[in-house]
Amino acid sequence: MLDPTRRRRVLSLALPIIGGMVSQNVLNLVDTAMVGTLGDAALAGVGLGSFVNFMAIAFITGMAAGVQAMAARRVGQGRDTETAIPLNGGLLLAAALGVPASIALVALAPYVFPLLQDDPAVTAAGTVYLRWRLVAMAGVGMNFAFRGYWNAVDRSGLYLRTLLVMHVVNIVLNYLLIFGHLGLPALGVAGAGIGTAVSTFVGTAYYFALGVRHARIAGFLRGLPDRVTIRQMLRLAIPAGLQQFFFAAGMTVFFTLVGRVGTAELAAANVLMNLMLVAILPGIGFGIAAASLVGQALGRGDPADAKAWGWDVMRLAALLMGVVALPALFFPDLLLRPFIHNADTLLLAADPLRIVAATLAFEAVGTVLLNALLGAGDSRTVMIVSIGVQWGVQLPMVWFVGPHSGGGLVAIYAVWVGARVGLAVLLAAVWHRGAWARIAV
Repeated sequence: MLDPTRRRRVLSLALPIIGGMVSQNVLNLVDTAMVGTLGDAALAGVGLGSFVNFMAIAFITGMAAGVQAMAARRVGQGRDTETAIPLNGGLLLAAALGVPASIALVALAPYVFPLLQDDPAVTAAGTVYLRWRLVAMAGVGMNFAFRGYWNAVDRSGLYLRTLLVMHVVNIVLNYLLIFGHLGLPALGVAGAGIGTAVSTFVGTAYYFALGVRHARIAGFLRGLPDRVTIRQMLRLAIPAGLQQFFFAAGMTVFFTLVGRVGTAELAAANVLMNLMLVAILPGIGFGIAAASLVGQALGRGDPADAKAWGWDVMRLAALLMGVVALPALFFPDLLLRPFIHNADTLLLAADPLRIVAATLAFEAVGTVLLNALLGAGDSRTVMIVSIGVQWGVQLPMVWFVGPHSGGGLVAIYAVWVGARVGLAVLLAAVWHRGAWARIAV
């Protein structure tokens, strides 16, 4: 049983993050429900476009791991006037990478998307949606850098506040622009992309305002980080960014493989992934809290406490996510009906949702320990293990049981979650071994 003081410490950090994560995915579900009224092709195109966008921004968002790890160490070391210096570096890198990448990828999107999906209706919808999402790449990168900083310095409530502002803007704009209310044109999937892009930049502006108010004393926007800080950030961020990129690329390949089985299967997989993210992101919230607690303990020179925090947070997250999984395990149709309006597609999605729900506690183990390792600065091990499992085992097996052998979504999701359970076991072994405690940040 977790000590009550430690439990309160974990929850005080994790609950605002979880609130933000859950609100993000409630927003995703609202978007999915809105787009779902436009038909399977629009739903499939937006789903695939979302993961292509995730792949495009993944390397930039990986910078947040470097910001959080370094800022948390500075907190543990008592260097409070320097905690925002890594944030300044993260913002600079996000802008330097995001702006040119956004311009290039918006131009390339119409040529790339048809390589992933051969249904013309899905390709048309997905390309339009993707291009608008790509406009906001730099904003997304900056927002993730701010997220890493606020969580590292125990101000996760500011992260939650900003997400809620973004979500209100996004839902209102999507409602107006997808369907054409209040005299605005009905833009369909383009409206969904525009709403999300605009809300991203609104969040960036709000984060800067919060930074000026709450982080100036910690060095926010007071000069650029020195070469040592930049090198340390890159040493942490590049492996984390590559891990994120290959994970996102793998998810895009996964959706592409599902799309080759059928458009209905792809539409169902989009809804399944959004429902899974509602369940899993509380685990990510606990993982982000673990990263801060581990980094602060290592900054104090206490690796035993850092290790204990990893296990403690993992147990809380596994318990919570096991409970969250119960409705999906026993009542999948009830959760799927608001998003899937075709009876055949609904039937396709029910059993895969049960499979995902049955292994959600294992997902908590992997998610928390992956983030704890990033908080310790061991992004290289995270990269190697994560990429190895996904690309060496998971995706080849999905291809084999799906497009190659003609299996359906049940076989595909059985393989998919099996690999995720294996990843959790490997990360637990790495955490137990403890070599991460010797990494200097």
